[in-house]
Amino acid sequence: MAINLFGQQSELLVADLLQGQGFKILEQNYKKFFGEIDIIAQKKDLIVFVEVKARKNSQISMHELVRPSKQRKIIMVAQSYMSRHNIYQKICRFDVALLHTVSGKQPELTYIPNAFCQGGY
Repeated sequence: MAINLFGQQSELLVADLLQGQGFKILEQNYKKFFGEIDIIAQKKDLIVFVEVKARKNSQISMHELVRPSKQRKIIMVAQSYMSRHNIYQKICRFDVALLHTVSGKQPELTYIPNAFCQGGY
């Protein structure tokens, strides 16, 4: 199995960004059999579940990469995480980080807080 270094580097860049904003990274690549969340972070009473999408020279609109079916999976994994860790009195948010790289240029990061919500699909 090939390791996706570009994807890993992209997730680290987003984790660094969140830490710079005062978030504590709780999990990275949190997996359940029905899905995965790239980054789970907390700042006070706010927990964010972040989907990171990174592409090189993509012809697909970056905003189309997290479809409703993917959103449902992320929400299910988030619910499982919260239940497993007895998290009930926190505000939860679903964010998307989009990284687009064109050869020879710095990656362009678009961070979308509240990109979708539990009832939003």
